[in-house]
Amino acid sequence: MVSNRSMHDAQSEDCRGKRPYKELGDQIGAQSHYMESKDATRAWLKDRREPSAKSASETISGNGCLKVVKLLCFVALLSCLFAPWSWWPRADRIFNSYLQSTPCLPVPETTDMFTPSTGKHPQHLIDNKTHLAPFALEPLPLGSIKPNGWIKDQLKLMATGLAGHQYDFYHIVKHSPWIGGHSEYSPLNEGLPYWFNGLVPLAYGLNDSRLQSQVLDVLDKVLTNQHSDGWLGPEPLGHRDLWARFPFCLGLIQLVEADPRLSERIIPAVYKFIELMHSMLADERGFQDFWGEVRYPDMLVVLQWLYEKHPQNKSHVTIETMYQLKERGFNWPMYWTESNYIFADLDTVQPPIRGDSYRYRHSHSVNVGQGLSAGAALYRFTKNESFLAANRRGVNWTFAYHGDPAGSIIGDERESGLGPNRGSELCTAVETMSSLSYLYQVLGDSNFADRCELAAFNALPVSITGDHWARQYLAVANEPFAMTIDGPNPFYNTGAQSLVYGLDPNYPCCTVNMPQGLPKFLSASFVRIGPNGIGHALLGPASVSTTTAQGVSVNITCTTAYPFNNTLTYKVSSSAPFILYLRVPSWYSFRSHITIPAESVSYSVSPDAHNGMTPVTLRSGSNTIIYSLDTDIRLSPRGNSSVSIYHGALLYALDVGHSTNILAPTLNANTTYSPLDGPPSLPHQVRDIEIANTRPWNIGIDPSSLVFHTTSVNDTLANPIFDYHAPPTYITGKGCRIKWPLYKGLPAALPKLPRGVAKRNCTGNVTDVVLRPYGSLKVHMAEIPIVDLRTAGGSPGIWVS
Repeated sequence: MVSNRSMHDAQSEDCRGKRPYKELGDQIGAQSHYMESKDATRAWLKDRREPSAKSASETISGNGCLKVVKLLCFVALLSCLFAPWSWWPRADRIFNSYLQSTPCLPVPETTDMFTPSTGKHPQHLIDNKTHLAPFALEPLPLGSIKPNGWIKDQLKLMATGLAGHQYDFYHIVKHSPWIGGHSEYSPLNEGLPYWFNGLVPLAYGLNDSRLQSQVLDVLDKVLTNQHSDGWLGPEPLGHRDLWARFPFCLGLIQLVEADPRLSERIIPAVYKFIELMHSMLADERGFQDFWGEVRYPDMLVVLQWLYEKHPQNKSHVTIETMYQLKERGFNWPMYWTESNYIFADLDTVQPPIRGDSYRYRHSHSVNVGQGLSAGAALYRFTKNESFLAANRRGVNWTFAYHGDPAGSIIGDERESGLGPNRGSELCTAVETMSSLSYLYQVLGDSNFADRCELAAFNALPVSITGDHWARQYLAVANEPFAMTIDGPNPFYNTGAQSLVYGLDPNYPCCTVNMPQGLPKFLSASFVRIGPNGIGHALLGPASVSTTTAQGVSVNITCTTAYPFNNTLTYKVSSSAPFILYLRVPSWYSFRSHITIPAESVSYSVSPDAHNGMTPVTLRSGSNTIIYSLDTDIRLSPRGNSSVSIYHGALLYALDVGHSTNILAPTLNANTTYSPLDGPPSLPHQVRDIEIANTRPWNIGIDPSSLVFHTTSVNDTLANPIFDYHAPPTYITGKGCRIKWPLYKGLPAALPKLPRGVAKRNCTGNVTDVVLRPYGSLKVHMAEIPIVDLRTAGGSPGIWVS
């Protein structure tokens, strides 16, 4: 269903404003929006009786207060039963009156082995890296994996496009306050750190000397000007916010992996900053705004990397800083409980969740994407298993209640529900990919890898032009036109240019943040498994040179057009026998198999139930393995009798034609272009692009008519592969026009069908339809209604169940 029921959001921060109790009432009020009848209300109460009791005990502590709040909740819900549209003002007054007369009580958190307020640390975590929970799938250092095939083509396009030239002309990077300039789009000063975090893996994944020189130039400028107390970047006095240092430090540790010679300069500078951060957090400083409080898992990754790779007798401060971030940061595991999570379409929550609301911080879609890694990052140093269970719930609920069909999170910028006419931000796509690949490495659950591939092959490319010189701020599942919005805005808080492709439409953050997407996907594609294994975790054309944990030297080259072709060929050489693990996506069919030609052996894949890996034991020397994945068209139900259509790892959308309108480039009004930095000078490749459909978009389909096609005969693909009509695969079928109005300039969310009805009526004749890979269709329809073709051609039309 497009609209989903919620339970109360009673996440507590601290005593400031006593906000959690008020929000408990808010969410009960929001729940009433979905009550279709008193019977439905009673049924919901019955279904949720046990979780509701649990939620109260998790949300507040204290004997008398607990009973009072339970009683107030019960009274409020009774009011909803008998006066559903008038109870809220009374309940609001009751809750506020109670809060004004009751001291704020602490909210119990899931306990672990350490209480930071004591100032002590668990001694057994101090000595060496074995005391952090190990990765299920150990990541390999940046630079050990190189791109092949279409991934190499894409990275080269990035290098010659916006990502590789921002340092040459884009004021936010070229004249950033981090390197002595004065141009920025936010007081957070996050522009250059975002760019740096993505350019490092791009430069060293491609081994591109021009990009590497950009990275090293920025490194030298930032570290040369590090403040005497350890602070990195601008804000020497007053407004010191830690957040922007998190992505910059992520870039630094990747740089040390790629070029260990730089460790002598980078590691002492990072520790100097961490010691300052430790003292700031101890004094309850460092988070001027809420961004760092919800995005702290990024810094946990940095701290844990240092603890394992470069401890330098500073393990105490590293561990203590992890716990400080845990205490100061938003409690994501607590949020991922039935009593706290917002299941509802957030557009329906009352009072509305605005930018100044406490709940905005954990419903902003980019924060949600980054927060998805929190449970795993916390688990590694706390060993608290409940964090892993919460993290799995968080991922499942996020995509079940707020996920788009392309693998990202719906949020423009705040989450909404599952509406096919709501946007997913490009920043959200790349942050979600990063979190999912990290989760796969820590927990080993194969579904995280499936989700990461889905976002990488669909949500990421749809928002970037084929030549990588323009990007979009929001992508919408049903988006038959990517044009300036003329009239009422359909989105929560983004502007009229949200769908236009250009340098920095709507807001600049996605321009500087998008470079991390595919380069980090590449760097996470191979992993070390067990004592003597190397695994292909995220599938695609790539090569790796590394060793197993036992020291066996291994070189693997994977040649493939995956996901446009599901056959992968591996050329392998090793100094001794080892195990090659190949991940088997969840969508594989029983016809999938592995062939070793030299041994005349072919056998069916047998994936591990947890990590999805199937093992191939190889002798020393040279080996060739052919991995053939087989699959069928599959349908994923979406809202109100619509479906999304997949084949393998690709989402297929209705081809509605493609007509471009090239416009003069515009510069984002949110950016401060300081006169001290000179006027912006844009290269000729920079332009704004509007795209319109040339064919009807109001089409429903008959899923039984769908047939998959491919024109591919080898692993050679068009370049750019994500251009219109470039991919070699497509799906054909039958459909017809249906009644489908617009809402605020985009196709409306269709109404529910009558009870027992599964298909819609046609309003026109049967027509042929073509669906193509979503990432190549910048205008598209990806949530398509199911129709009964017997109602086509002017016949009276009947509902078919």
